[in-house]
Amino acid sequence: MTIRTIAEQTGGATKVIRAMPNAPALVREGMTALAMGAGVSEEDTGLVRTIFETVGRVVVIEERLMDAVTGLSGSGPAYVFQAIEALADGGVMMGLPRQTAELLAAQTVFGSAHLVLESGVHPAQLKDRVASPGGTTIAGLHQLEQRGFRAALMAAVESATMRSKELGR
Repeated sequence: MTIRTIAEQTGGATKVIRAMPNAPALVREGMTALAMGAGVSEEDTGLVRTIFETVGRVVVIEERLMDAVTGLSGSGPAYVFQAIEALADGGVMMGLPRQTAELLAAQTVFGSAHLVLESGVHPAQLKDRVASPGGTTIAGLHQLEQRGFRAALMAAVESATMRSKELGR
């Protein structure tokens, strides 16, 4: 529901801030996007930002980008959960116990995300630091490229964004 729709339904007498948090907010590692309606003050923005920062990070965006946020950050945890499951399944296939494989996969994703956030280094540069010439990582990355891993994730974000737009009509 758009800010305009909410404002119209309240007779325009209310300040509206649209928020899109995601599931990791449940463990205080969420990502919330905020879009400000007309008449929202810096003080209002600061208050709402403070509230959502208790459950993760916050970004302020233009409302026209909210569907893209939904497709990436709102739906993204499901993509990551599926990637963790697939990594763990690969570990089990190679002989690791299920519980160990799930821990390795989840912590690898968590730690990698933390490294991106804290280092400020572009993910491609971090990937290149791990992938040594002729090594195991580049062999695995080659398989991901051959199978369209990056394209599949990009298409998932695009598809979820378009569906968000459809549902908003």
